[in-house]
Amino acid sequence: MIQPHEPLDYHPHIGFQTSTSKPVIDNHRYINFGCNELSDWVEHITKQLIDDLPETAADNLHYNNPTTLSQENNVVQSISAKPTWRIHVDASNNDLQCNSTQLGIQTNTSHHNTDNHGLNLITLLMECAVAISVDNLGEAHRMLLELTQMVSPYGPSCAESVVAYFAKAMTSRVVNSWLGICSPLVDYKSVHCAFQVFNNISPFIKFAHFTSNQAILEAVHRCDKLHIVDLDIMQGLQWPALFHILATRVEGPPHVRMTGMGTSMEFLVETGKQLSNFAKRLGMTFEFHPLARKLGDIDVSMVQVRSGETLAVHWLQHSLYDANGPDWKTLRILEELKPRIITLVEQDVSHGGSFLDRFVGCLHYYSTLFDSLGAYLASDDTSRHHVEHSLFQREINNILAIGGPARSGEDKFRQWRSELVRNCFLQVPMSANSMAQAQLILNMFPPAHGYSLVQGDGTLRLGWKNTSLYTASAWTCNPFR
Repeated sequence: MIQPHEPLDYHPHIGFQTSTSKPVIDNHRYINFGCNELSDWVEHITKQLIDDLPETAADNLHYNNPTTLSQENNVVQSISAKPTWRIHVDASNNDLQCNSTQLGIQTNTSHHNTDNHGLNLITLLMECAVAISVDNLGEAHRMLLELTQMVSPYGPSCAESVVAYFAKAMTSRVVNSWLGICSPLVDYKSVHCAFQVFNNISPFIKFAHFTSNQAILEAVHRCDKLHIVDLDIMQGLQWPALFHILATRVEGPPHVRMTGMGTSMEFLVETGKQLSNFAKRLGMTFEFHPLARKLGDIDVSMVQVRSGETLAVHWLQHSLYDANGPDWKTLRILEELKPRIITLVEQDVSHGGSFLDRFVGCLHYYSTLFDSLGAYLASDDTSRHHVEHSLFQREINNILAIGGPARSGEDKFRQWRSELVRNCFLQVPMSANSMAQAQLILNMFPPAHGYSLVQGDGTLRLGWKNTSLYTASAWTCNPFR
């Protein structure tokens, strides 16, 4: 297992790794493209979603069709098929009935049993979600007991793993609904270790780091004093790559000061030591200020912006835990800070809306993410299990069991990009250099034809096949407001 704080080693083409990190790519990895990937099943079902729901569920459902990537038109499009899937509900007792025949999906006889099993699992999971959405917790609990006996997170198929993790999250949701809101403790050491493994086996984290670094470099060109605020720095994986470039500037490196925010002062101090040592090896002047608080919970004076500094804010959003506090307070602090550049990388999955909203979006998102790992990592691969168990499971649980305005008491923005547009920020289009940087990263990860990279509407989007998973954008303050 990778330790949370090992000496930083920077490789110009792949960025930062620890001394015990395995190579980014093993060319002898298991390659598997099934004709019925889990994400295809989920997309087929959710494109025909929920025509006959109880009014209490249907009135609150604002289903956003999965975001797709179009490389031909170089723009982002949305699936426009009208939802027509019918779940038959007896309003008198909320008896939910649905099967794979009603879904209209025909399976190939060569792997009929496997397909039927996967489809039945997804169908039962969706029935359970509808039961929870109409507060039929007893029926949901019965179905969850059935699901947990049918699946294992270490099963041979992506469908079985996804359903196992979703069933666990929905069980927490049901139990919490009976007992009251319960927020589990976060093992940050385990999360940080798994995050680094994810960085090594998949391009998504490197995409976030390198595209953001490029946007920052272009925004702070020739500045003498640079102040970077990282809203959830974790282990600071992305910054050695930026330091390396800054140290080789013709005019010399700037004085760099960094405010690293997070939840554990112990981890922040250790991260600061590692970054300071790396900067020293490069001959850079560097200061690190740990701030074990959330941006939405602080006063702007705690960031300590100094005269003459160029301020850059970086934010890699995730669903592991709430890293920023109340969204409206976070937005207010950003307005007061007036940074030169904000780099934002968002997961294309929503924390807002009704439970059924979040369930549908979450299921499509994570089925695609699981497919992306399952395409070239064997089902018994330890790195894959580490990421799925310590990262994906926690994110699913946070979205379904804990998240949502009604349960957290805090309104969460569906999409931060839309909120920045509505307030005092202007979008800075991601440059051709950022696109080229991202493409180089993708070339390091097989299978090359599986990942999708699109530049459009000023953003860069990285996804699997035709589904967008991460969107990178950059923003600056409106000087006329």
